[in-house]
Amino acid sequence: MVLGWSRRRNHKKANNKNGKPNMELVIPNHFRCPISLDLMKDPVTLSTGITYDRQSIETWFDDGNFTCPVTNQIVKNFDMIPNHSLRMMIQDWCVENRQHGVERIPTPRIPISPTDVSNLLLQVKESSRRLDRLTCLDLVQKMERWGAESERNKRIIVDNGAPASLASAFDAFAGDSVEKNVGVLDEILSALKWMFPLQLEAQKSLGSHASLSCMVWFLKHQDLPGKEKSIAALKELLSFGDKNNVEALSQIEGVNELLVELVNKRISPTITKNSLRVIWHMVSSSESECGEKMKISFVELGFLNTLLGILIDSEKSICEKALAIFDCLCSCEKGRESAFGNDLTVPVLVKKVLRISSLSTDYSVSAIWKMCKFGEEEEEGKVLVEALQVGAFQKLLLVLQVGCGDSTKEKATELLKMMNPYRAELVECIDSDFKNLKRSF
Repeated sequence: MVLGWSRRRNHKKANNKNGKPNMELVIPNHFRCPISLDLMKDPVTLSTGITYDRQSIETWFDDGNFTCPVTNQIVKNFDMIPNHSLRMMIQDWCVENRQHGVERIPTPRIPISPTDVSNLLLQVKESSRRLDRLTCLDLVQKMERWGAESERNKRIIVDNGAPASLASAFDAFAGDSVEKNVGVLDEILSALKWMFPLQLEAQKSLGSHASLSCMVWFLKHQDLPGKEKSIAALKELLSFGDKNNVEALSQIEGVNELLVELVNKRISPTITKNSLRVIWHMVSSSESECGEKMKISFVELGFLNTLLGILIDSEKSICEKALAIFDCLCSCEKGRESAFGNDLTVPVLVKKVLRISSLSTDYSVSAIWKMCKFGEEEEEGKVLVEALQVGAFQKLLLVLQVGCGDSTKEKATELLKMMNPYRAELVECIDSDFKNLKRSF
């Protein structure tokens, strides 16, 4: 077989004296992986006696195969023995042919085993029990170095219970003193970031009062990377829909004000998106009295006005999250009152219909419907008239034509019926996107 590297020569030396191109370098067949046919960088031998490149055979097994690709035998023992002799032969061959542009393959790192991870986690558990922050910090950093070496190492670390152990250690150090243990706490959050989604045991540890208070402290006092790690962990924790975590977070003093402040300041897109996601989980988690109080709390902080500002000049993903929260807050009377009091509410909501995504359209139609359906008669009339003036009637017709979910379809139909009596009294100001559209209802 012919393959691999062509000789690296400049253009003047590309041809020999006879004008014929140079021959390509031939890689010995036993240096090639039987799966990829490429030069092996980390040769390992299976129990069947066949040698493969580690990455290729691991991918083969990860895809659900249980046989040896060459012999087709069922592999009962998945241990991979490094073939050091063959690897050194390949390295020597690379050195001998470096004048042809062949680079020497580096000596691969010894991959970690489940036993290595288990032993490390036992030490993490012991150091956190003793509140030995320096030892625990070194162990967590060692785990991160392992994970940085390969995706395989990351899988082994996660599969052997690292998220639960790290979350437990985080809870222990947070319960002792956040200020004193800030270094190890920050490192644990860094490690946990690439272990999402979290297992149930890890969720319980991070959902404790001490852990949640620590993450809120990070949002107040840490630098930008620290804030991003903390809000990402909170978002991940609440995404599982555990109402206990939502209630525990809501009981921490000043958390609502802090989240609103993070959204207002727009420190970074990551923090803004995750803060909106956390708020959405908090206001949508329950229809109980606690959930109603949560919505009222954000409304009283002026968050509806903040959301309208976001909707004017933000990107698609942020607008979707803002509209989801806006719709949710309009479920309570205080929220609707706040929405009625802002002159931008109806124009902005109507503008977002059919502008961003189908999800955004659903939220916009739902918010307008709630304001008309559950508001006072006078307020309902004002909303309907204003919606007609900015072209809502035509947009709602298009929503029904292009297709939407059953819930949105019902709300759009009901809104059209509500608007119909007001049409004869108004000269509509039709949105520029639909100025040539003439259609009766």
